[in-house]
Amino acid sequence: MVQVIILNKFYMDTQQKDLSYFRLRLEELLYASFPEKAYDHKFIEQRSSWAANAYEGAFLSGNPIDQCNEIANYILFEGLRFSKFDTIFQVVCNEFDTIMADEELRPFALKMLPVCEPVFSSYDLTDDFANGPEFDLLYTEITGTIAIWIEEHGLQ
Repeated sequence: MVQVIILNKFYMDTQQKDLSYFRLRLEELLYASFPEKAYDHKFIEQRSSWAANAYEGAFLSGNPIDQCNEIANYILFEGLRFSKFDTIFQVVCNEFDTIMADEELRPFALKMLPVCEPVFSSYDLTDDFANGPEFDLLYTEITGTIAIWIEEHGLQ
């Protein structure tokens, strides 16, 4: 009986570590590229749990570690390959970096996220959108939207 309790405790500790690992990886991505989701604790917990369970299931089914990681990552990062924020940040850094200090670029890009939302809504934003032909058009529209906003509001 004691052996079963020890094994169960080991299993629970290992499972909790896996969940923490996936949670931290997801939080890191969300903070960097999806700030609008960075504090969505329900999303983070659910996605991390799904990834940990997928990893465990793949491992228990005899898959190699690399394949277990691939399966878990697919679930963890599903729908998080194309980032609206990264696109805006890229535009701000490339097109407006001469009119603001480097430390102002990210905060300004965060401010532009809701401003640019209507532009994004007219595109089908799939995970591989950045590699598609419409990305250049989106980039140009985002640049124009930000330029108009700056013209109307300044760099407050």
